[in-house]
Amino acid sequence: MVTPIVHEVAAGLHSTPQTAAAAVTAYMLPFAALMLVSGTLAERWGRRRVLRVAVAAFVVATALCALAPTMEFFLTARAFQGATNAFTTPLLVAAISDLVDGVRLAKALSWFAAAQAAGQGMSPLFSGAGAALDWRLAFLVPGLCGLLLVCFPPSRSATRRTTTDRASWHSLANRQLALACSISFLAYLAAVGLTVLAVLRLHDRFGLGPVGIGLASSAFGIAGVAAAPLVGRFLSTRGPQRTGILSDTAMALGLLCAALGTALPLVIAGIVLVGAAVTGLRSTINALAVTSTSGNRGGAASLAMSAQFFGGAAAATVWLPAYHAFGDRGFALIAVVPLLSAAALKMTGTRPDRPTPTPAHTEATRP
Repeated sequence: MVTPIVHEVAAGLHSTPQTAAAAVTAYMLPFAALMLVSGTLAERWGRRRVLRVAVAAFVVATALCALAPTMEFFLTARAFQGATNAFTTPLLVAAISDLVDGVRLAKALSWFAAAQAAGQGMSPLFSGAGAALDWRLAFLVPGLCGLLLVCFPPSRSATRRTTTDRASWHSLANRQLALACSISFLAYLAAVGLTVLAVLRLHDRFGLGPVGIGLASSAFGIAGVAAAPLVGRFLSTRGPQRTGILSDTAMALGLLCAALGTALPLVIAGIVLVGAAVTGLRSTINALAVTSTSGNRGGAASLAMSAQFFGGAAAATVWLPAYHAFGDRGFALIAVVPLLSAAALKMTGTRPDRPTPTPAHTEATRP
């Protein structure tokens, strides 16, 4: 919600766009750090209770962002937002893996990734439109969405664990989850690098304002949603390794188009390719994570997502200096990251063919 409006936030709080862009890192660092433990803790405390408290806290944090009088206050409120959100998404992935089994799990995870992409795509559209009037209005829609979730929480049946065993930290020490975490880190190091630098390039090279940038950025999420059915079929038949390699290849090509395209349609085409690729990588990561252990799916999902957002938190710090120093060529350097991810998937000793039923699922479906 912040990347399309960094110039407006900077002007409104009497700061610089570079400082305002730090709002991405301010959000993602506590988000990623708390996800190292949030999934396991929530499995122990109760998914539904934790989700309700976390969403309510998110609404408060969003209001504080909108009311921020200074840049320091704004960045602190963004950190609070990240901390609250660490207790939501991993639990949803864990709940899906308990509700759906076998081949259907791949399709369910791809649709969940599409839902994330839809939110990510709609957010810059709404925030850009709001910022055209006042940057503080960019936080109105997320705040209202949070209020709706507070009023209509998930049911107990949707968030109930299929095992009564106490969530174990030890179960998270496995090679498949380590692979998921490494791919997760690289995926968001590249994807968030795109969202940050594409905003700057669209403003600097093509002269787009917040509404235009919001519309261009929304192509990322729209592509992610559109890719979900294909990703689900491919993941269920070819498995996470091949899905991840194909997604990494598409991301590298999209990054080059976004970084080096001399015409606006080519840049947007690059954003579309990366958006579709991220849905594939999210599905790959989640499939690897939740099938790596049956006793602590929330913990596995939160660890993989923690790595994802540590990558996102590092993106602005790593890629902004490269962009300012080398321009479009610095932007294009990001394409190296998905190539490294594809190599890790290709070379790893863990070669899962597809998301398979965990022991809990096997018991549930045994005649």
